[in-house]
Parts: sequence; structure tokens; C-alpha cells
Amino acid sequence: MNRLYRIPRQWLALLLCVATLDAFAQEEVKLAPVTRTYAITNVNIIQGPGRKVDMGTLIIRNGIIQNVGKNLSIPSDAIVIKADSMYVYAGFIDGYSRAGVIKPKQETNRERPKDPGNPDPEQAGITPQNDVRTSLNPADKSVEDLRALGFTTAQVVPYGGMLPGTGSIIQLGGETANDMVLLANSAFYSELTGAQRMYPNTVIGVMSKYRELYRQASQAKAYESMYASNRAGLERPTNDKILEAFYPVIDKRVPVLFKADRYLDANRVLLLQKDLGFNVVLGDVKDSWDLIGKIKSSNAKVFLSLDLPDAVKEEKKDEKKDQSTAEKEALEKRKAEAIAQYTSQASVFQKAGISFGFSAASAKTKDIPANLRRMIAAGLTEDQALAALTTSPAQILGIADRVGTVDNGKIANLVISDKPYFNEKAKVRYVFVDGVMYKYEVKEEKKADAKNGNGKKADPNGKWSYTTETPQGNSTGVIKIKSDGGSYSGTITNSMSDRETELKSVLVDGNLLSFSFGFDAGGGSMTIEVSLTIDGTDFEGTMSVGQYGSFPMKGSKEPNR
Repeated sequence: MNRLYRIPRQWLALLLCVATLDAFAQEEVKLAPVTRTYAITNVNIIQGPGRKVDMGTLIIRNGIIQNVGKNLSIPSDAIVIKADSMYVYAGFIDGYSRAGVIKPKQETNRERPKDPGNPDPEQAGITPQNDVRTSLNPADKSVEDLRALGFTTAQVVPYGGMLPGTGSIIQLGGETANDMVLLANSAFYSELTGAQRMYPNTVIGVMSKYRELYRQASQAKAYESMYASNRAGLERPTNDKILEAFYPVIDKRVPVLFKADRYLDANRVLLLQKDLGFNVVLGDVKDSWDLIGKIKSSNAKVFLSLDLPDAVKEEKKDEKKDQSTAEKEALEKRKAEAIAQYTSQASVFQKAGISFGFSAASAKTKDIPANLRRMIAAGLTEDQALAALTTSPAQILGIADRVGTVDNGKIANLVISDKPYFNEKAKVRYVFVDGVMYKYEVKEEKKADAKNGNGKKADPNGKWSYTTETPQGNSTGVIKIKSDGGSYSGTITNSMSDRETELKSVLVDGNLLSFSFGFDAGGGSMTIEVSLTIDGTDFEGTMSVGQYGSFPMKGSKEPNR
């Protein structure tokens, strides 16, 4: 049994203050969460498109949504997040991604094969037996960047040539690659990418090679089945890991996920699918509104790209026009019309009755929220956009029983924003992945303190008594701050101990005071961040303790003696 859970209950509150952490240092080398139970209160719960619980409560226990509704009892061991009228949604799903996938170093001095017309499969980019799980890095920045937008799940694929390997569905959290995997071998990933200086090096060559391998695999599989039923007198089948990788595709147990970011590529993929008969998913689709009929008849699944061309900036009209000006305006008009087609593609697919999800593979992370709003302005409703981020990809990927909505029994993959997510001013405040909380600080607009004069700095110097509210009770202590020139320093203590711990990064901006302090516990370490607003001789704010959440903090200055 983990020793941390044998600590007396009243000690748990002391996790928030350095003086109490010495007790943990002797008990546990690596700090474990105090609890895996959360209660998110006073929150607007968007359970799915068109389903909402106003100002309700959401209970999470051990990574699973336990209860959703109003007037719920708060578990005694829960960390309470007072959402204060925020909005909670199911975590978003990226249907075609490379988040967390390690990109191999490009070989610049690769030798040309002796027989370019019949190269080694690996040199030609034919490695369908490879598995993306061997290339996952949970610490990769792309994981955090996507998660900070509210994405919690992604179908990731490996880098490579025409047949890079199999993809997997991962959670955008976890300490190891194994922790991340939700569903392995979710797709047989393919591209129409040719090899360099060897066969197949053209799109036509790739399509021809694809047909050849698929038919060879079908024949090999049929022979293996015949051999298994009666081996007498038959030559044993040869083992070929490349052909064997096609077997789940032939059996239609696994779909082929094809990169199809261009109209011509999407059209060619649909021709291959019609010829060979596999189940197909088109990934990162950007300009295929003219292929809607073919997509519907092929029963293809689609992940539309979240990458959009930059919008055309409107310029002031000049009454005096010469020929060059008129030609420029005509060109700009055609460009604007083309961009409008890209922006309205999601709405066109929706009106055609094609279910789709989104892909962030080629999109700049910082542009995704704005691009979603552009799609909504071009005809997609907010509910339809939410469906494409949650319920639709969950159904396409076959994981709708576990993710995609905020319902009892689902994995606690959630995104919480301070305003409705598609509002231009909305900020993500919390993201949960497998019930693990990630908190995002939002810089609030600075407010001048009337008691200190408009825009003048508050005076934090002196001795302050404080109280912090925690799920296990209140904790009290003392903060001492002094100035030295233009900088500040200080210490913090707790009522349970006289030990003083040094404050770091003490900043005063107007009436805003912030600082941090850390502790070591037998090799484990954590930084506690404090943000306060001073009002004369009083302050209020929060103390944030990593994954344990943020807790209210208030205090007052003690008079000079």
C-alpha cells in the first residue's frame, strides 16, 4: 500500500505549505496525488452537441466521470474546482496527427541502391510492419501545445514513405509511451509519396506498387488459410512481414488511413479504394469539396484539415483606377473566392451529410481556434463544429464508448474554458486527460488599486498573516516580504512549523503580487505558485499546487510594532 495514504488526514492540507513537506520527504520518495477525485462545481456542462446542464456539478473519480448533474453530493476526498460559471466540454479529438511522434533524422548521404528498379523495401519507404508506438515521446512539445487547446486524444501516424507503418490512438498525457496508448494498430497508414531516385518514385508508380502488394498479400493470405486446413503435400507458406501487415486490411478489421491533403491525391486514393475494396479514411483533407459524390459512394471516412489559407485583408478602395489596379483587384477577388471555398468546406460536407472529424497535422497550433471560428462564420454551426471535434471522430475511430461526450462512465477527458469555447475571448483554464488535471494560468487585465492611487504599486513590505482553504481544511501561516532597491524578497511559514522557506520570483505589478516557492520531498519536487491582489492592508488570491489544483488564499498585514 502506498505510504502516502497512511498519513493522517489533517496532514494532507499541509501539502500546500513548505513547512509540512518534511514529513512527506521521510515517507515517500516520489509524491503521489493526494486524491484522484475531483468535483467541478458551478459549471456549464456541455455533455455533447445540443446537450447542456446549466450550472451543474461534475464528479471525477480515478480517471472516470462518475456523475454529472445538479445538486450532487461532493465526495469528502474530492479536490473542489469552483468553476464560477465556466464551460466544460468533452476533450477534443485529432483524427490525423503526429503529436508526440519522433521525426527521424533525414539521411543526407544515403547511398543509391545498386538496383534502383528493385530496391530494398525499407529504402523505398515500404515498412507497413512498423508501429508508431515505438516512436512516441510523451514529453514532446507538440503534445502540450495541442493539449493546451483542449485536445486530449489523437490518432497518430509514423513518418515515412508510401507505407510508413500502423497508427495508434493515444491520450495526450502520460509519463511513458505505453501510458499514452488508448488503442493500438488503429489504422494502416499510407501515402502517395514516392521514393527518391528509385522505384516507385512517382505517384503512378506508388499506385502500381500498392496494387501489386495488396494482391500479393491477398494471395498469400488465401494460401495460408488453405495450408492451415490441410498441410499434407503442400509447400509451407513463406513468412513475409510486409504482406502480413496487409491481412487486417484485407479482412476489413483495420481501415487504410491515407494522407489526402490535395484534391488529386484524394481522387487517386478513391480510385485505389474502388479497385481494391479496402475501407478508407481520408486524412488532412483541404480542397476536396468537388469529390463529395465520390466520397459518399465509397463510404469513406474523412478528417478535414484545420489548416486554412490566410484571409485576404480588405484594402481601401481607390476611386481612380488604372488597368493594373483593376487587374490586381480582379486577382484579389479570385483569391478571396478560393479562400472562401477552403473556409466553407466543412459546411459543404455537413450539408452533404458526410460525417467528419478534424485533423491538426498540418495546421499551426496557434491558428486552430481562429480557424474554427472562420469555419463557423462560413456556415458551420457551433454544435456541428463541436461534433467534429468530439462525437464524430469518436464514432469514426470506434472509441465512442469511452470518449467524446461528458457522460457517466466515460474517460475523464475534459476541457474547461472561461467562456463558451468558440467565443473569440475564451481561454482554456483546465484540461483533464485520463483524469489528470492540467491547469492553465490566464493573465487577467490589470486593475488599479484605488486605495494606492491609480496605477501605483501596492506596498507588500511587512509581515502578512494568511489562510488557505483546502479540501482537508484551512491552513494558516505567515509571509514576510521586504524590498531592496527595486526588487523584493521574502519567506513563508506555516502554523504547524516555524521553518521559513525562501520566496522566489517575487513580483509587484500595480496591486498584483505574485511569487513562488518550492520543496523537495525525498527526491520529488514541486513548485507552488501564489498570485494575490492587494487591497490596502488585505489581500486575496490563489495558491496553485501543480496537479492538485488551485486553492483560495486571503490575508492581512500585521501592524508594525
